[in-house]
Amino acid sequence: MRRLSKSEDGVSVKSVFDVNKRTTEEKHLIRKLDLRLLPIIILIFIMNYIDRIAITAARLNGFEQDLGLTDVQYDTVVAIFYASYCSASIPSNMILNRVSRPSMYIGICVILWGLTSTLTGVTHNFAGIISCRVFIGLPEAAFYPGAVYLLSRWYTRKELTFRSPLIYCGLLASNAFGSLMAAGILTNMEGKRGIRGWRWLFFVEGAITISIGFLSIWVLPDYPNNTRWLSNAERHLAQVRLAEDAGEADLDCAGDSMWSGFKMACQDIKTPFFAALTAAQLLGLSFVTFFPTITATLGFKTRVSLLLAAPPWILATVLCCLNSFHAAKRGEHFFHIVLPWWVAIIGYIIAISTFSTGGRYVAMLLMASGYAGAGLTLVWTANSIPRPPAKRAAVIGIVNGFGNIGALVGSFVWKVKWSPQYHQSMYIGIAALVSANVFSLAIRLILMRDNKQLDEDGLSAVKQANQERVEEAARLEGITMGEAMQKRSGYRYLY
Repeated sequence: MRRLSKSEDGVSVKSVFDVNKRTTEEKHLIRKLDLRLLPIIILIFIMNYIDRIAITAARLNGFEQDLGLTDVQYDTVVAIFYASYCSASIPSNMILNRVSRPSMYIGICVILWGLTSTLTGVTHNFAGIISCRVFIGLPEAAFYPGAVYLLSRWYTRKELTFRSPLIYCGLLASNAFGSLMAAGILTNMEGKRGIRGWRWLFFVEGAITISIGFLSIWVLPDYPNNTRWLSNAERHLAQVRLAEDAGEADLDCAGDSMWSGFKMACQDIKTPFFAALTAAQLLGLSFVTFFPTITATLGFKTRVSLLLAAPPWILATVLCCLNSFHAAKRGEHFFHIVLPWWVAIIGYIIAISTFSTGGRYVAMLLMASGYAGAGLTLVWTANSIPRPPAKRAAVIGIVNGFGNIGALVGSFVWKVKWSPQYHQSMYIGIAALVSANVFSLAIRLILMRDNKQLDEDGLSAVKQANQERVEEAARLEGITMGEAMQKRSGYRYLY
C-alpha cells in the first residue's frame, strides 16, 4: 500500500484541515472535480451510446440491404457486441485499478472504439460488420464500469449517488441526440460523394469520438494521490474525504492484487445478486437498442420516426437527474431504482392494450422513463462494497459484465416477426423487470441485516476493518488509532 509522508504535502496536516478552512477548501475541491471530471465523462458516454446504437438508425437507411443481411444476421450483429463487451468488462476494470494513469487508459479506449466505429462505414458484408462489432465492444467495456470506479475513487458515497447517475444521463441524452444527429446525417448526406447516408453516419460519429478521446487524456483526473492538476494539499484532502466516509483509507494493501480482489468479489454474497439484478434490468429495458425501430411502427417516414424517438429520452434524462438528486439527498437506493421500473411496466401494459398512435407514443414515453433509476444500480454496487479498491473494481466489472448478458439476450427479444405490435417482447420485458424487483429486495434485506448486526455489535465493524487501511486513515486525518477505530465502528451501509 502506498504511504504518504507527512512532509509530502508541503504543508502540515493542521494547516490543511483548519476547522475554519475545511468547508471552503472541500467545496472548492468538489467544484473543481465537478467542472473537470463530470462534463467529459458525460460527453464520452453520450458518444458511447450514439456509436453503439447508430446501427439501429442505419437500419432505417438501407443498412441491411446494402450489406445483404438477413433478419437473423442483423440480430447477430447487434448481439455480438455484447459478447465481447461482457467478456472484457471484468478484466478491464481489474486492470484499471492497477494502472497509475486511468486518464490515459480510458482515453486510449475511447480513441480505439471511435476508430472502429469509423471503420464500420467501409464494411461491405456480414463478416466485415461482425468484425467491427466485436472490436468496438472490447474498448467500450473499459468505459462505463471504469467511469463509475474512477468516480468512486474521488467522491463519497452520497456524492456518488448523485454524480454517477449523471453519467447515465449521458446515455439517455445520447438516444435523443443520436436520433436527431442521425436524422440530419441520413437526410442531408445521402449520396454525397457517392456514399450512402448510413456510411456517413458512422464516419461522422466515429470522428467526433476520436477527437473526444484525445481530449479526455488531458482532462480526466488520475487518482487522488497522483493527479497532476491538483495541488498537494488538494490531493491530501481528496484522500482524507474518502477515509472519513468509510473509516478506512481508499487504498489497496500490499496483498490486495487483481486476483485477490477478484476472489474477494466472487466470495461476497451481494455480487451475484447485483449481477442478476443488472441482467434482469437490462433485459427488461432492452428496447433502448431498438427504439428508432419501435417508433417507426407508428407509421411515419424515416426522418419523422427518428425525430419522434428524441422526446422520450429527453424526458427520461430529466427524470434521471431529479431522481438521482433526491436519492443522494435521502441516502436511499432501493425505491429510487425500482419505482421507475413500474413506470416502464405501465408503459408496456398500455402498449399491449392499444395500437393507436397516441396511446403507443405515450407508452414509449413511459417505457423510456423506466431508465430514470437505472444509473443508480452500479452506484449501489460500489457503495455496498467500498473497500478495498481491488475488490470494488472487480465487483463493478463483474456486475457490469454479467449484467450486460441481459442486454445480449435482449438483442434477440425484439424480433422483426413480432413487429409491429411486439407484444411477446413486452411480456418478456415485464417478467424481467418483476424479477429485477425481487433481486433488489433481496439486496436491500441483506444490507438491512448487515446494518442490524453492526447496530447490535459495535465491535463487528472494527473486526471487519483492515488494520493497515485504518492506520492510514488515522495518519491522513491526523487523529489517533483509537479515534480512527471509533469512526470505523460508525460505518453503515446505504440501502
